[in-house]
Parts: sequence; structure tokens; C-alpha cells
Amino acid sequence: MRARPNRESRPRQSAVVPGKARPRGSFPHFHRAGDFIFVSGTSARRADDSIAGATSDASGGTLLDIRTQTRAVLENIRDILAAAGAGLADLVEVSTFLRDMADFSAYNAVYGEFFGCDGPARTTVAVAALPHPQLLIEIKAVAYRPARAERPVTRPRRRR
Repeated sequence: MRARPNRESRPRQSAVVPGKARPRGSFPHFHRAGDFIFVSGTSARRADDSIAGATSDASGGTLLDIRTQTRAVLENIRDILAAAGAGLADLVEVSTFLRDMADFSAYNAVYGEFFGCDGPARTTVAVAALPHPQLLIEIKAVAYRPARAERPVTRPRRRR
């Protein structure tokens, strides 16, 4: 008969990180399940609801910059992981959603500033739309960071 794992020994934690854009739905920025940290889809949206890499030109048009948005997304993920006690080096898998695959080269260049060939496994796909028309990219990620083991309770030894 197999022993069942003690669920209480595997910490579970979810959080909305202060100072980050609040999720536009009922979900956390991250959810820890044991040693894994799952980061919800993250964009370039700031806490004030503005979007990094989205600016107005002189004629009132909107300019969107995939490089700036990619950098902002990865920095947001870095900050979310820090709140969970981890960092970008702990990422094991990344899934990227681009609104236009024509942005792949510029996205890939910025991604390379954060990760080398020893970085996380990665998948990149194009999607028809993202939750805001100014968003060009969204990334979800999985990190592996062992939870701190609690110190075992030690009892004083009995003297013989």
C-alpha cells in the first residue's frame, strides 16, 4: 500500500501583489502549489492601468512598442516571483502570447536580455486578441522553488 503525501506539508499560497496592476478578474498574480509557483498571464499593464510601451503621437494616434512591452512583462513577472520568494532564475516554463507574430524577432531580442539557452522551456504563439487593444504580449510562467522546510521539532534527549 502506498503512503499518501501529507497535504499539510505542501504549502499552498495565492496572492495579488501590492504595487502591481490588479487582475481584471477573480484570480491571483501567482499560486504556489508545493514547490511550484504558477504565474498568471501577465501583461505590460501598470498599477495605474496605463500600459508600458503604449504612447500617443503628435496627431493623437497610439504607438505600440513590443520591445518596451516585453521588458515590462518580464519585469512584472520578476516582481511577482519575488513576492513568492523566487526569481527569474527559478522559471522552468514560459508561455508567450503575441498579438502579431511579426513582433517575434523584437520580442525574442528582449527575451534574450533576460534568458540564455539555459533559461526556461518556452512556447510562443500568436493570438487573435488580448484583453486590451494596446497590449501586444502576455506571458504566463511556471517556476520551481522548493518551499522552505520547517525545522523539525526536536525534543530534549532523556538522560539514562
